[in-house]
Order: sequence, then structure tokens, then C-alpha cells
Amino acid sequence: MATDLSSATATTGTSASADASAVVAAPLADATLRGAAAVRRPGLIRWRERNLIIGGTLIALIALVALFAPVIAPYGAQETDYAARLVPPGGDHLLGTDNLGRDILSRIIHGSRIDLRVGIVSVIFPLVLGVVLGSLAGYYGGLVDTFVMRLVDIVQAFPFLILIIAIVAVLGPGLRNMYVAVALVAWVSYARLLRGEILVAKHREYVEAARAMGARDVRVVGRHILPNVISSALVFAMADVILYIVLAASLSYLGLGERPPAPEWGAMITEGRTFLATAWWISAFPGLAIVLTGIAFSIFGDGLADALRPNRR
Repeated sequence: MATDLSSATATTGTSASADASAVVAAPLADATLRGAAAVRRPGLIRWRERNLIIGGTLIALIALVALFAPVIAPYGAQETDYAARLVPPGGDHLLGTDNLGRDILSRIIHGSRIDLRVGIVSVIFPLVLGVVLGSLAGYYGGLVDTFVMRLVDIVQAFPFLILIIAIVAVLGPGLRNMYVAVALVAWVSYARLLRGEILVAKHREYVEAARAMGARDVRVVGRHILPNVISSALVFAMADVILYIVLAASLSYLGLGERPPAPEWGAMITEGRTFLATAWWISAFPGLAIVLTGIAFSIFGDGLADALRPNRR
């Protein structure tokens, strides 16, 4: 009889413990399922990354237009028709013509090749130079850091645009000299950014572990540190792309950029300034192309910042 009572008590205790565990585990399971459903929900992921998708799509469309410009453009970039001078938008010329009878739409399409190249090439050189110098300064410190940061102070002592104009004026007008001027001046922003990030990252546990395993400095920086800190520089570069397109347009307006008759958007704006009162479309539509390209890169940069944010990984 005592055995039966003990068995019943044990069974009752086990059942109660199981019920209590079930009561505790149920909310946890529900929360886990809700969290998994939230992670797997495709609509939520698309909504959070909408800027990356929209911006990337717009940039891809602009790149396709530039790539297939000879096929898409209804006329040649330098094709003139003096009988159709200063024709307003509409008809055979959707965006009108300039003072030489050249189709504005065709010139904008062909000019996308030049301006995209300006934005991308102008970013690559200062980005690479700034990453290298900023990494050396942040990782080694000491005299290397002092030397790099004094160079940064010297460059930043002058206004950015004034220094670019001065260098291009000395070297001569043209986009190639603009690339040189930007590379000499714009690297400082990336160097300061990477230096600050590496000063923090080089004391992390994974870096100390890599050093303890005998990894060389080049491997520690290139394999372990840079992949974790380069995202901020890439996001910054997206904003710089449109900055340099506008810079090329500004230099063209001053006579220091791409020379006519090249269909560069800034040069087109400069050519149309004489006819602003009578033929506004000559300058307005190239300016609109610059604005739309800037919006595309800005949206993509915002989406890239969200995608590379540490708490999203």
C-alpha cells in the first residue's frame, strides 16, 4: 500500500513538474516562433532594404543607358541639324535641340558615359589611398600616425573646392587633371575615417587572437580588421560619387573641365547658359540628369549603410 502511495505521489509530482515546464516553455516557444517568422518574413526584409534595392535598380538603369548609349540614343552626340536649331521639347526631339541643332536627349544619353566614369574613377583613387594611409596610421600609431595626420592637417587647411580649382588650373583643364587633383586632396577624409575605426578595432579580441596565432601585420589588417571597418568608407564613397559629378560640372562651368563639344552634362549646362531666357531646356535637362543620378546614389548609399550596420548582421 505504501508502495502504491509513493508511486502515485511520484507520478503526480512528475505530472505537475511537466505541466509547470510546459507552462514556462510555451511562451518561450511562441516567442521563438514569432522571432523566426519575423526573420523569415520576406516582406519585412524587402521593406528594410528598400533603399538598397531601389537605389541599386536606378544605378543599374543608368549604367545600362551608358553602356548601350549608341543603340538607345536616337541621334549621334555630335550630329548637327542647323534647320532644327533651338527646337523646343516635343516631336522628333523629345528634349529639344541646342543652338547647333544637336538633340539634347541623345547628348544626355551619351554624356552618361562620361559622368559615370567621372564619379567612379574620381572615387577609386582617393578611396584606395585614404584606406592605405589611414590603415597604416591607425594600426601602427607612433611616428607613422603623426606623419599621416600632419599631412591630413596640411591638406585640410585649404578649402576643398579652392584647392581642386587651383591644382587643375596649374595642371591644365581636363578631366584627367581633375582626377589627379581629387586624388591629391580627397584621400584625407577616408584616411581619418579608417584611422578612427582601426584605432578601436585593433584592440578587439579577434585581432589579438590573430596576432597570438602568429599572423603577420598585413594579414591582420587585410583579413581581420579591414573587412569589419571598411563599410563606413564604402558608404561615404557613395556620397562622393555624385559630389565629383557635380565637381566636374562646376569645373566645366569655369572652363576647367571637359571641353566642348564633348556631351558632358556640366559642359552642356555651360553651353546653355547663354540661352537660358529663350531655350531653357539646353541647361535644364542635363541639370536634371545630374539631380536624378545624385538621388540614385544617395538612396543606394542609405540602403548600403543599413545593410552593413553591425546590428543587422
